[in-house]
Amino acid sequence: MKITVLIENHTARPEDGLAAEHGLSLHIEHQGVSVLFDTGASGDFAANAERLGVDLSAVDIAVVSHHHFDHGGGLPAFFAVNDHAPVYLRPPPDGSPVFHALAVMNRDIGLPDGLVETHAERFVFVEEPLEPFSGLFVIDRVRKQHPVPGGNRYLYLEKDGRRENDPFDHELMLVARSQEGLVVFTGCSHSGVLNMIETVMELFPGERIAAVVGGFHLVGFPLFDTMSGGRAQVRKVGNALSALPVNHYWTGHCTGGKAYGVLQEILGDRLSRLNTGTTIEL
Repeated sequence: MKITVLIENHTARPEDGLAAEHGLSLHIEHQGVSVLFDTGASGDFAANAERLGVDLSAVDIAVVSHHHFDHGGGLPAFFAVNDHAPVYLRPPPDGSPVFHALAVMNRDIGLPDGLVETHAERFVFVEEPLEPFSGLFVIDRVRKQHPVPGGNRYLYLEKDGRRENDPFDHELMLVARSQEGLVVFTGCSHSGVLNMIETVMELFPGERIAAVVGGFHLVGFPLFDTMSGGRAQVRKVGNALSALPVNHYWTGHCTGGKAYGVLQEILGDRLSRLNTGTTIEL
């Protein structure tokens, strides 16, 4: 399996001329199947894909982790170059996703308006666990035994003038079975990275998890790179991750720089950073 980070908040090597943005997009080569996991916030992931030698027109299946612009905002660019790959995602949430903080900050963070309706024939709404290709699983719900990220408190669904905290029933994860074990792709982990990993352990009992790849949403207020719940809470998550039967963690995007540093202290060489242009071979 080969994983290529098409876009993330930062670039691994600025000299490569790759774009970075607040978003995430991964390309996965899995047992002869070309998979796109998330599309970043804009079409920049597609330009990066061309530079990195990834042929988006040959993608067999796309998966969008949740209905936020920084994970599905690049879908129009994908549809412009790929006319056949189905896009798996959860049904739309009951309301418009918004970021609201400090009483004055209120921003629409959903998918582009009308996108799902305009391209209805391309979407497969996931309402039960699916295996679209052998060894490739789309998981639609997560058991929430651990607290969800504190940063979720800024994320709402808005409908008919009312605003309620987003329960993230529109989030899913992708699991791929590799020779080294299972690889779990988390998107943003709004449901909690510990909850997501433990759900996979329950669904695939006895199977080793080779890697967890994606954002862990340990950032609190993104503008200031605060830590969700503070340093003590991030250390608690890090200690729990350390105890899980996972060979390696690759993370970035919404994990946050400060939180990543705390995780590094605990996980050491079991943790690596995702950046635009990063490649992972499993």
